[in-house]
Amino acid sequence: MVHIWNDLSEVPADFGPSVVTFGNFDGVHRGHQQVLSQLIRTARLNHARAVAITFDPHPAQVHRPESAPELIMGLEDKLVALGELGLDAVLVMKYSMELASLTPEEFVATVLVDGLKASHVVIGHDARFGRGNSGDLSTMQDLGRKLGFEVLVISEFGSEGFPIHDDDGTDRRCSSTWVREALRAGDVATAAAVLGRPHRMRGEVVHGAARGRDLGFPTANLGSTASGYIPADGIYAGWLVDQEGTRWPAAISVGSNPTFDGVSRQVEAHVIDRPEESPDDFDLYDQTVVVEFVSRLRGMVAYRGAEALVDQMRLDVVQTHDILFAR
Repeated sequence: MVHIWNDLSEVPADFGPSVVTFGNFDGVHRGHQQVLSQLIRTARLNHARAVAITFDPHPAQVHRPESAPELIMGLEDKLVALGELGLDAVLVMKYSMELASLTPEEFVATVLVDGLKASHVVIGHDARFGRGNSGDLSTMQDLGRKLGFEVLVISEFGSEGFPIHDDDGTDRRCSSTWVREALRAGDVATAAAVLGRPHRMRGEVVHGAARGRDLGFPTANLGSTASGYIPADGIYAGWLVDQEGTRWPAAISVGSNPTFDGVSRQVEAHVIDRPEESPDDFDLYDQTVVVEFVSRLRGMVAYRGAEALVDQMRLDVVQTHDILFAR
């Protein structure tokens, strides 16, 4: 079981030695997974603890909130994804101007050495840390010699071990930016390839306009506080995971319901195989659910009336079933 600490003061005084890395890990994509897998192997070989440090909020939200990227996943899902990799602990540090003001040596000495008893620090070639991003790989290596830890340089990979290509067919390094680009275009299949799993949103099911129910296609509507990057408008095949952990196949709508002159964007999931014993009593209201996007079926279209929309929705349900249960 992974330990989650929300402040350096929560780390036990006798914790360590540890192998440590740090980063935002937004999406916990396959590049992150490569780094963390090697970190875990190093920890096991050295009889140490495997620890990742992440930051909340994202540093860009503190330094340049007007241009900060939309996060791929919320903190809860990030911690779930990190925990699934086999880490011993995750330290969530509150990112603030006070933390940002630490010099590279202050950050390394206080957090990595004194706090986590690091015997090894894993870092990328292009990593930056400390006040004004003044620390780099060379800085970390100097500090390692001075403070008594080893530095391991590991690069996030692109297609090594699995094929992922950009639109022009060339290999591309896995990155959170690439995931956001794919989701912005509605290409949830590429996003899943880079993430190593379907893209997810998490949120509370709230009451909507009930148009779907009136049309015979009741939906679970995610509230406005849902976490996770909202992909491009359209209809998707995917899954809804309820609070009991049951996975339900679902046709997912993202958009503003243009047939009915909607304005605000909504994420709605229609479970296509409702419980046979009580299909009309399948109540998800006020539950926190996860919606997973598997494949985009089509863009959002304004139809001429409810009848044409219902005909299309029937086709969407059939296509969703075919995609999710393809043999």
